[in-house]
Amino acid sequence: MAFRFSIIAMFSGALAALPLCAADKKDDPSQIGNRNVGRCVNFYSIQKEISLGKQLAEEVSRQTKMHQDPVLAEFVNRLGQNLVRNSDAKVPFSFRVIEDDTPNAFALPGGFVFVNTGLIKLASEEDELAGAMAHEIAHVAARHLTCRATEHQIVRTAGGIGGILLGGGWAGMAGRDAMTAGLPMAFLKFSRADETEADYLGTQYMYAAGYDPTGAVSIFEKLLALQRKQPGLAERVLSAHPMDADRIDRTEREIQRILPSRPEYVVNTSEYTWMRERVIEGAQKSAPGRPALRPTIRREE
Repeated sequence: MAFRFSIIAMFSGALAALPLCAADKKDDPSQIGNRNVGRCVNFYSIQKEISLGKQLAEEVSRQTKMHQDPVLAEFVNRLGQNLVRNSDAKVPFSFRVIEDDTPNAFALPGGFVFVNTGLIKLASEEDELAGAMAHEIAHVAARHLTCRATEHQIVRTAGGIGGILLGGGWAGMAGRDAMTAGLPMAFLKFSRADETEADYLGTQYMYAAGYDPTGAVSIFEKLLALQRKQPGLAERVLSAHPMDADRIDRTEREIQRILPSRPEYVVNTSEYTWMRERVIEGAQKSAPGRPALRPTIRREE
């Protein structure tokens, strides 16, 4: 038992010793793309992470009802790609829409993001949807998913270190165990520190893409209100993304502290309003024709 804990301590020490993204860069949205925010002990190369994410994404697509409106799919992907271009992510991304009234979005390793129609219904303005999606992009950029999977494997195998050494080392073990039954849940459960970092980075990403960063606060507030009004529905979302007033207050303070004021921000667009109506009413009931893009702007006084 002492040996088991010494191994865990060794890796915890290695994690603590890794150089972190310099504080001035992590706090500076002008440095987005020029900083490494994914520092951790990680058994997964970028290519292995993408390959694993692809396998898991295919499984999600088989087991859930994918939304079939190609117009909505194109819009969500375009919104997501704009956020990715303004992020620290090092992998290509794909975005898909699930037909599910649970107001949720989730990311898989390697840049595979799924958005529920319930989240689009809850997000009355485009900056709110952008805030939720930017949060998921931040989880991928910081490699939270494979960092947690690596920790899971360390704990599972620390007592049997001899077998790992005989079997080809830590990297070989990661490849063999990647798709074991218990591991996919490790990709959907984040520590509170992961959530805090994803809030911090995601708010920067939506700001860099031109959105009003307070949209992140607004969607958090709606999720918190949902927790009070419909606890059963909210539980499915908040079990993976715990929400409380402190989290909202912290995000508001960080917006004031690190995001320089701009003369104007995009809050909503007429295209998003039309797209959301397609989700709420059903695409076949919506008025034909995509409206001209007319953004709703918030200007600083």
